[in-house]
Amino acid sequence: MKPRISVLTLAVGDLERALRFYRDGLGLATDGIVGTEFPHGAVAFFRLNDHLMLALYPTDSLAQEAQIDPGDMATGAVAVGHNVASKDEVDAVMAEAEAAGARITDPARTRFWGGYGGHFRDPDGHLWEVAWNPAFDLAD
Repeated sequence: MKPRISVLTLAVGDLERALRFYRDGLGLATDGIVGTEFPHGAVAFFRLNDHLMLALYPTDSLAQEAQIDPGDMATGAVAVGHNVASKDEVDAVMAEAEAAGARITDPARTRFWGGYGGHFRDPDGHLWEVAWNPAFDLAD
């Protein structure tokens, strides 16, 4: 397998609520919900960078597509990392997420590895880390 992860799909309990959180609350650009003409097809996509998309997909639809029981869809078992260019940007993103309805689980603070960051859960319980790492050179 070539190292080419291109879509990160989050199972969501309420697609409209999740869309509002990511689009209106966090300011991610999207064309909104597409695929409604297909059974189990409604999804919202957000381009995160040149090679990565975020997809929000109803839990029942993702379970149906993957042929698994919806009860087997665990949330919070993976942390999605969002790296930023400064400590101030960490604080700004954390505040933006909280204002949008996220639950802060770990307030931003200096980390043992020399960086600065914090964690929050989105309305569906997905865990996000917002971090500034002095060893990362981030291009805009």
